[in-house]
Amino acid sequence: MTRTKIDIPLPSLTGRRAVVTGGSDGVGLRIATRLAMAGAEVVLPVRNVRKGESAAAAVRASVPGARIELHDLDLSSLASIASFGEAMRRDGRPLHLLINNAGVMTPPSRQATTDGFELQFGTNHLGHFALVAHLLPVLRAGAGRVTSQVSIAVSRGGINWNDLQWQRSYDGMRAYRQSKIALGLFACELDRRSADAGWGITSNLSHPGVAPTSLLSARPEMGRAADTAAVRAIRWASARGLAGTPETASLPALYAATSPDAAPRRLYGPRGIGHVGGAPAEQPLYRTLRKRDDAARMWAVSEELTETAFVGP
Repeated sequence: MTRTKIDIPLPSLTGRRAVVTGGSDGVGLRIATRLAMAGAEVVLPVRNVRKGESAAAAVRASVPGARIELHDLDLSSLASIASFGEAMRRDGRPLHLLINNAGVMTPPSRQATTDGFELQFGTNHLGHFALVAHLLPVLRAGAGRVTSQVSIAVSRGGINWNDLQWQRSYDGMRAYRQSKIALGLFACELDRRSADAGWGITSNLSHPGVAPTSLLSARPEMGRAADTAAVRAIRWASARGLAGTPETASLPALYAATSPDAAPRRLYGPRGIGHVGGAPAEQPLYRTLRKRDDAARMWAVSEELTETAFVGP
């Protein structure tokens, strides 16, 4: 079956600096490559240096002369996040784009971050919350746009307020949904607080649809020795045009982060049937992300847990 190639144009990003988390493979690597093609200087903060070097080499092979900068970053460690933020602030150059793309999904048993948080909540949400707090001065200097990658799974579920760390009743998928709902609530609240405080940054959301990526593949370090049945089914569907591809999955975040038509506090995802694939388009904000009280509560909890605060330049 021949698929029609789906793509979007990007504006010139010459002179712009971008950070992409989770940029060493999959959707994140495609995002980083496209940003470099558009002229951006791309910062790849990576946990695995060897993997990061391979990713940087791949970008340079696709984009001769690409400006790629590697840094150490482990989003499951608050100390690592603080160190990366300090390095970026010390460098002092403005940051124009931040794409919060990295994530982990459904370890079969509960795992914890370096700081004792449930792995998905700690990495997908708290890690990015702390990251933005530490990068706030350089984001303000660049009038930056922050795009946070949520998930189609956010369309249902909720926040387990009575057991945020899933210590009493761990359920991998419910914990994953919570982590992405929390990230989405943060993205909305970040834009509101920036507007109120005059920070000069904007924040929106994207989701990649459904595509075969490494999220559900074998991950021995997460206790998953083999590919899940879900990722095998997604590969089958993608090959038949019934789901997205890694290429189409990268487009909503690229559109949300770079298009002059992408608005703050809006959600962008694939426009195809079921929003699993296709070209990017604005979509209604998920019900789970609409409560301002939940967003303010999650912000306060996140500040307390990460011991970070959003302060002046």
